[in-house]
Amino acid sequence: MAEYLKIGKIVAVHGLKGEVLLKHELGKKTSLKGLQAIFVEEKKNAFLPWFIETTKIKSEQELYIKLEGIDTRESAIQIIQKEVWLPEPDFKKFAAKSVPAGMLGYTIIDNGEKLGEILELIEQPHQLLCRLEIKGKEVLIPLHEDSLQKIDHRKKEVLVELPDGLLDVYLG
Repeated sequence: MAEYLKIGKIVAVHGLKGEVLLKHELGKKTSLKGLQAIFVEEKKNAFLPWFIETTKIKSEQELYIKLEGIDTRESAIQIIQKEVWLPEPDFKKFAAKSVPAGMLGYTIIDNGEKLGEILELIEQPHQLLCRLEIKGKEVLIPLHEDSLQKIDHRKKEVLVELPDGLLDVYLG
């Protein structure tokens, strides 16, 4: 199964002809030129493709998008607040290299010990939290200037030096 990465959410209807406003987290201004479809999560892990008719940049993080088959304000309202995903190859094409979601699937390594794969990234004002599973338990690892040592994009590894006792909170 293809790996899907979340790029944002449909936040509003624009106009009367079914256009919607997509607020994205791709890390750079984009019109998604050349992209044929976005995937909307209808139910948990059920992604439906919506084919793109037109797009228009509104701002650094917002894009007006007209989808095939959505021609009225009423039909557009049905997909408001839905999360939008792209298959990994498309995500890599449109996302800035520095965008945090690009680290999904990377392995976190604390002082040489592999902790696990990043399952989700949670952006907060002063740090990024990486959600992983260790021994069947959910663990949140903070990434900020004190803990982050290096990100190796080639090896898909995030090297960290975690404070003593942090993992004990979850696994202790």
